[in-house]
Amino acid sequence: MILIAESLNIMSQTIGPALKARDPKPVQEMAKAEAAAGADYIDLNIGPARKDGEALMEWVVKTVQEVTDKPLTLDTTNLLAMEAGLKVCKNKPLMNSISLQPNRLEPGLNVAKKYNAELIGLLWGAEGMPRDANERAMFAVDFVYKANEIGIPTENIWIDPIVSPVSVEINQVKACIEFTAMLKDIAPGCKSTCGLSNISNGTPANLRPYLNRTYMMMLMRNGMYSAIVDVFDTELVKIARGERPELVKLVHRLMDGEQVDIASLSPEDAKYARTVRVLTGASLYSHSWLEV
Repeated sequence: MILIAESLNIMSQTIGPALKARDPKPVQEMAKAEAAAGADYIDLNIGPARKDGEALMEWVVKTVQEVTDKPLTLDTTNLLAMEAGLKVCKNKPLMNSISLQPNRLEPGLNVAKKYNAELIGLLWGAEGMPRDANERAMFAVDFVYKANEIGIPTENIWIDPIVSPVSVEINQVKACIEFTAMLKDIAPGCKSTCGLSNISNGTPANLRPYLNRTYMMMLMRNGMYSAIVDVFDTELVKIARGERPELVKLVHRLMDGEQVDIASLSPEDAKYARTVRVLTGASLYSHSWLEV
């Protein structure tokens, strides 16, 4: 799985002030650390950047490119800032993201076309988040059609089905897994990605890795191409790189409905087995799901 590092984010208590002050040291240290940890792409999230966004994105792209040659994901809703960053990218960049909202779709696609950038299509429509897998499929087909219509090849499109917290709505969690299996048939050649850490929002910090890793393995089963992740979770990176095949097989067996005696598993494997039950809706989410 392709890993997009999420930690160069304006919401960070260290990176946010550094971005605002144009202090290169924390930004470059984070970029180097993410690259060393196994990132394939480095996400540069400057948020809406309504004030001085163009100068900020240009600065952060140049600053990061001084210390790593990893391709960059430019993450902002400010299209002027996005374009300023695209102009100075050395490698083919990835735009994060363009939604299906009428006021954002056409302008975003035109910028992607102008710079021959790859782009993430966020399946957020005029009325908000899709309700289920079928509506996600409809949104994806619509997005790819409109992108193709102006000359953007399907191979340049990454679809984000929108991951939501398991503590909020289990049906949305299941819908993303179902949709991921559908994408290769409805849009051959299209890639996929997601904000993986969203699955564990609202969960105690020590428990979040089990949700993130398990959900990633479940999405991998259905062909998820990439994810925006915490690359400092070394176990997650090992799973993504194929270094935990037996654990992945266990998760996939459980997804297939195989009955496994949790008491027969190692304590660590049992945690993943219980997490699969939560993410498939077989058990209700609670902060104590690993102990039940």
